[in-house]
Amino acid sequence: MIRVSARRSKVAPQYDVIVVGSGAGGGMAAYQLSVQGLKVLLLEAGRDYDPVTETPMFQTPKDAPLRGAGGADKPFGFYDATVDGGWRVPGEPFTTAPGSQFQWWRARMLGGRTNHWGRISLRMGPYDFKPKSRDGLGEDWPMTYETMAPYYDKTELLIGVYGGEEDLENTPRSSPGVLQPPPAARTYELLTKQACDHLKIPVIPAHRAVLTRRQDSARLPQKLHPGNRLAQRVLKQSMDQRMACFYATDCGRGCSIKANFQSTTVLIPPAMATGNVTLITDAMVREVTVDKQGRASGVHYIDKLTRVDHHVTAKVVVLAASACETSRIMLNSKSALFPNGIANGSGVVGKYLMDTVGAGLSAQIPRLEGLPPINEDGTAGIHMYMPWWLYGDQASGKMSFARGYHIEFGGGRSMPGPGIFGGLESFTGGAYGKKFKEEARRYYGSFMWFDGRGEMIPNEDSYCEIDPVAVDQWGIPVLRFHWKWSQHEIDQAAHMHKTFAEIIAQMGGTVQGTVQTDGNKAIAAGGSIIHEVGTVRMGTDPKKSVLNEFGQAWEVKNLFVTDGATFVSNADKNPTLSILALAWRSCDYLVDELKKGNI
Repeated sequence: MIRVSARRSKVAPQYDVIVVGSGAGGGMAAYQLSVQGLKVLLLEAGRDYDPVTETPMFQTPKDAPLRGAGGADKPFGFYDATVDGGWRVPGEPFTTAPGSQFQWWRARMLGGRTNHWGRISLRMGPYDFKPKSRDGLGEDWPMTYETMAPYYDKTELLIGVYGGEEDLENTPRSSPGVLQPPPAARTYELLTKQACDHLKIPVIPAHRAVLTRRQDSARLPQKLHPGNRLAQRVLKQSMDQRMACFYATDCGRGCSIKANFQSTTVLIPPAMATGNVTLITDAMVREVTVDKQGRASGVHYIDKLTRVDHHVTAKVVVLAASACETSRIMLNSKSALFPNGIANGSGVVGKYLMDTVGAGLSAQIPRLEGLPPINEDGTAGIHMYMPWWLYGDQASGKMSFARGYHIEFGGGRSMPGPGIFGGLESFTGGAYGKKFKEEARRYYGSFMWFDGRGEMIPNEDSYCEIDPVAVDQWGIPVLRFHWKWSQHEIDQAAHMHKTFAEIIAQMGGTVQGTVQTDGNKAIAAGGSIIHEVGTVRMGTDPKKSVLNEFGQAWEVKNLFVTDGATFVSNADKNPTLSILALAWRSCDYLVDELKKGNI
């Protein structure tokens, strides 16, 4: 294993591949390339991080400042795994254009946002890869679902995903034996399903990257890497170190038993075990350099601990710094050959930025009052969800928006968090003392939330560019964001509220808050769902895209992108599983092209 800090790093004269970023796309790239025998330099802008030793698995809210409540530096609570990150990163600002509202979440740590995410792992379906062919909006992906299905299978087996066998319209099932068993539904989930059955809304087991049983380390490494003894050895060792979830603590804290998927527990350890990876943390990449022939020659990065600028070289550069950060690096990589940024002859770098459409409502459900105490933590996330079900209505023109959404919902009697009984006075009539305790026990667990997660259609008014004035603490020009929802997304958010209200009414509950008929008042701000993708999209036409279907830049053949920047559209499915599968496919192509001498 080679693990060094930026303070004392010693790098080789040249590597086969430099990978920038260690999250989903970067972690997968480092793993796949290193097990193929390539020498990889992995650069991470954040600090080193080890979930095994740093995760506070068993601390309760009383053990934390402010009982674990969130703040400006920890928006998702004191115990959230994110370090040195959030919507605000000291010394690393971004700007928004007048009239725009956009929030940019960053995690400055090894593994990036894979340490923080909800682990919801939904496959994009056949419609999602060809949206323009279906409704004439946006662009089609350069591949089909059938092309990606084998990579989804392999990715799910590698990282461990639980889920059911349902095969609904545009919600495809995995191949037999790929998914782990889903956990049992909880009380409030069963009650929700009962109500939704009356409304003809499907409620099915969610797909999440959490182990519900140990992985078969005797069989899976050979299945995933046939004929590759190095890959089989390091993967078996990695899988042997992972335990099944024991339903104890929130995945967002990180997982010291490696039951959930994090790049830091599932991808980077076996990559490091190959002996082919040099990892440098606190390495802020500012640009990709090119030689006289216009090929990527390496990258400049700033050692954040010493503030010294370093230049490292490789045969291939892979950018996976997150969609917007990758765009920032490319736009700042200006030269005589690429005056508008590397590989940006099309002018598309930074364009067609997308996030997930979000809207939510909470409810109080009388049927859930006064239940006996029970541990409903489960896998610390959703066990069931509602996939989009109105494709037919959209295809027949019955709806005012073209793309759909899925519904995530939750509730139950898990570990009380900070402020758990805030607002209870509206139900108790101002009870106090013994009466208040009785009322708290009665109402605890009777509250639920419903969140829609919908598809955004790419538009020309949502993009990022280099701010002409502002720089970060390292002197690197920062991004300026432009953002606009189309009427499709606004109407979709209003439909979410309408649907939530119908479900809550069917459950005999009461909406907490206001059901908005104006989608502008229901929709979450751009970036707040933390699913930003696009900006360096792939395609078939070099004039309208930056990359081919393998994430390879049209204009710089040894430059690849393997993060969410490659996305052509942003389906209602959470993007991380697709980022991982696409990165695996890109790496297979990259290795093959290197062997052929094409790059």
